[in-house]
Amino acid sequence: MKKISKVVLAFSGGLDTSVILKWLQDTYQCEVVTFTADIGQGEEVEPARAKAKQLGVKEIYVEDLREEFVRDYVFPMFRANTVYEGEYLLGTSIARPLIAKRQIEIAKETKADAVSHGATGKGNDQVRFELGYYALQPDISVIAPWREWDLTSREKLLMYAEQHSIPVEMKKKNGSPYSMDANLLHISYEGRMLEDPAKEPEESMWRWSVSPEKAPDEAEYLELDYLHGDVVGINGEKLSPASILAKLNLLGGKHGIGRLDLVENRYVGMKSRGCYETPGGTILLRAHRAIESITLDREVAHLKDDLMPRYAELIYNGYWWSPEREMLQAMIDASQSFVNGVVRLKLYKGNVIIVGRDSKTDSLYTPNISTFEEDEGVYNQQDAAGFIKLNALRLRIAAENRRRE
Repeated sequence: MKKISKVVLAFSGGLDTSVILKWLQDTYQCEVVTFTADIGQGEEVEPARAKAKQLGVKEIYVEDLREEFVRDYVFPMFRANTVYEGEYLLGTSIARPLIAKRQIEIAKETKADAVSHGATGKGNDQVRFELGYYALQPDISVIAPWREWDLTSREKLLMYAEQHSIPVEMKKKNGSPYSMDANLLHISYEGRMLEDPAKEPEESMWRWSVSPEKAPDEAEYLELDYLHGDVVGINGEKLSPASILAKLNLLGGKHGIGRLDLVENRYVGMKSRGCYETPGGTILLRAHRAIESITLDREVAHLKDDLMPRYAELIYNGYWWSPEREMLQAMIDASQSFVNGVVRLKLYKGNVIIVGRDSKTDSLYTPNISTFEEDEGVYNQQDAAGFIKLNALRLRIAAENRRRE
């Protein structure tokens, strides 16, 4: 085992990282620096500081990264309309590059020779964290306790925590707590009864949203203002990126929007069942596609749709800091120069309904061409005959060949 003098731990204050903190101290006999990123998880932040102090940590970093998270990670991802496997809005995936970046920066500031995380050896997060570490500091040492220790289950972690007087929230009499991850984009749930994909999640599990059945009986309208592909205001009020996402989370949660029960394909090869709440992100996705529908050229829009699954896989698999992701991002960002305007939506019992979109400066929708009424000669319908015949030429040739057989 390599001698480690100081390690920077990505510390959430939850079950796993609370146990890891103590385990690192005992196993490596090293100094632990904790880093807790406030990216919208709220109540978890200050308890994490208290736990770190209780366990003898001298250098504690608790930083508010909410604006950076939404501005530099969430919004760029949503410019691409990013969805993994048709459903997942990548709430956990997109947070890992920021945490990894700041961990490496803190390691340099504190002269630490290692970094550590709480991801298991079965999951995607170990890949996301470590690809980020190595991309940003190739010679850093990485400690992944789940790949080293013999605490191989949630129950063993709870026993370890009890033996070492480590406080653990959400401990239940009937077993381990859910494995949860929260940030300003989403909250996820794994483990316990969710490991049986045939069972419906218990209603008490959900934290951010009401069920659609209990959502208000009256729809709520809102308008989102777009500038270069990003939302900059809600109902005419200019807001910061983090404030926008926080407000959309509240509105979406109120109307039962953004719940997802998914069996996904992990990068490491297995299928995994998880549940997600992404109310604000669900609204952002629908609204962004609406404003793009009138401001993007057809071929640009179709090319973005072709590339989006690859872009989503790069983020899901942990390649945010890769040259191919940066290349795709440059293309995506260039496409957003004229994505400006207003989208009007209606929120109602789990649904995000687009009811209007407008761009005073950059709309490519031309009413006097698209109209079913008199178009004043701006479109010659006779031109369509030659267009159709030329595009049908290969089909006609093939059909003639088949007829002669």
